[in-house]
Amino acid sequence: MKKFKVLIFIVCLTSLNILSVSCKSSAKEDDVSTDIIKNPATADSSNIDKGNLPAMTFQYDSHDFGEIIQDEIVTHNFQFTNTGKSDLLISNARASCGCTVPEYPKEPVKPGKTGIIKVTFDSKNKKDAFNKTVTITANTYPNENKLQIKGIVIVPSDK
Repeated sequence: MKKFKVLIFIVCLTSLNILSVSCKSSAKEDDVSTDIIKNPATADSSNIDKGNLPAMTFQYDSHDFGEIIQDEIVTHNFQFTNTGKSDLLISNARASCGCTVPEYPKEPVKPGKTGIIKVTFDSKNKKDAFNKTVTITANTYPNENKLQIKGIVIVPSDK
């Protein structure tokens, strides 16, 4: 019994040692520098220097898929340009429901450069008209931009 307790003690001690070593983090060279992040959503937004912030300008902020067949998956690429004076960093893109999935660039978009936000809609088990919103959160002012997709899901006559 004493050998068993010693064995348990050694296993616990080894586990704690491994855990403490694995929890230490080291900065990666390819991490995004916090120097480029200018968050305009501060408590006092009255003194924001909007002239030096990035700006997200979309070619079009809505897309109409028209009529699509039920269970079809459709995609649209929303092109945007950083028309501001500093790097644009998108922190999140969220859709109004689970049937819509946005994909956005994880790397900073330099001033004057373009990027794509890909929005995919899955019409599985849907019918009739749909209107979905994607909210983009970035280091812009205001810090949210909205994209919209819409269309009509047609149920085939054999269903």
